[in-house]
Amino acid sequence: MARPVLPARTPALLSSPSHCLRAPTSRARAPRQHLAACARKCSTFALHPQPHAHAPPRPSALAEHGRLRHRPFGTFPRQQQQYKTVEEARSRYRSGPFSWRAGLLFLLSGAGLIVYFRYEKARIERQRIAAAAKGAGAPKVGGPFSLVDHDGRPFTDADLRGRFALVYFGFTHCPDICPEELDKMAAMVDRVTARCGDAMTPVFITCDPARDTPDVVKRYLAEFHPALIGLTGTWEQVKAACKAYRVYFSTPPDVKPGQDYLVDHSIYFYLMDPQGDFVEAIGRQHSAEQAATIISRHVGDWRGPLQHGREGRR
Repeated sequence: MARPVLPARTPALLSSPSHCLRAPTSRARAPRQHLAACARKCSTFALHPQPHAHAPPRPSALAEHGRLRHRPFGTFPRQQQQYKTVEEARSRYRSGPFSWRAGLLFLLSGAGLIVYFRYEKARIERQRIAAAAKGAGAPKVGGPFSLVDHDGRPFTDADLRGRFALVYFGFTHCPDICPEELDKMAAMVDRVTARCGDAMTPVFITCDPARDTPDVVKRYLAEFHPALIGLTGTWEQVKAACKAYRVYFSTPPDVKPGQDYLVDHSIYFYLMDPQGDFVEAIGRQHSAEQAATIISRHVGDWRGPLQHGREGRR
């Protein structure tokens, strides 16, 4: 029997069965019979190749890019904008992403920011004024005093704690300035009460204790506002209260009954916080509305305990 001749190395041999190309497990030379069997099988495979299962062709990179480009990013598919007419589509294209709604929203946002920053600026300025009155080196305004009210009951600075207090110094025989300021004080009380509730105690302290007895002060203040509290006392007590509030007055200490004299004094409203500390002085240059606005803002800025209504009144 003639020895079979091995076919030449062809591309078909590259796809031959794996068992024919498998290397021997041993370094020893394979027998001739095994080589002959392998040659017969390889020649048969070359003449009759086995069919192979081919994987489906992968899409090209361009097609894959197009598919990802039009893929919606979200759970629900993106809906295309539908226009009824060509003119509507052209108008939408000319307007772009901006519209009258976007412009209105922009203007409202800008106006809101301006109002907010102005409010914050005013609030910080009020805090600066209040802090400057309490800081080191600032003159001490307010302090302990002991007087009697228009009902003859003792009244001290402790009775003003827990509420804002508006303190004014004057006298009942004042011809023009005191009545004008007390009218303004009554208007301030009404405006502050309407905005912030009953959170402020208005106080009138006389600078003329010789003529302003409790009964005289009570009848005098009844003509302006029922919430006003009048305070009086001896000349030494009134002088101590004026000194505590840095108020100038020129009433003579020794006055005989029926003696006529002039009284000069400072013309300011002193706003005190619920802790008895000085907040701000309000002068004649402020109208009743302006003064009420200043007081209401200080009341609104207060973050401590504040008594309202009858619980804060005597």
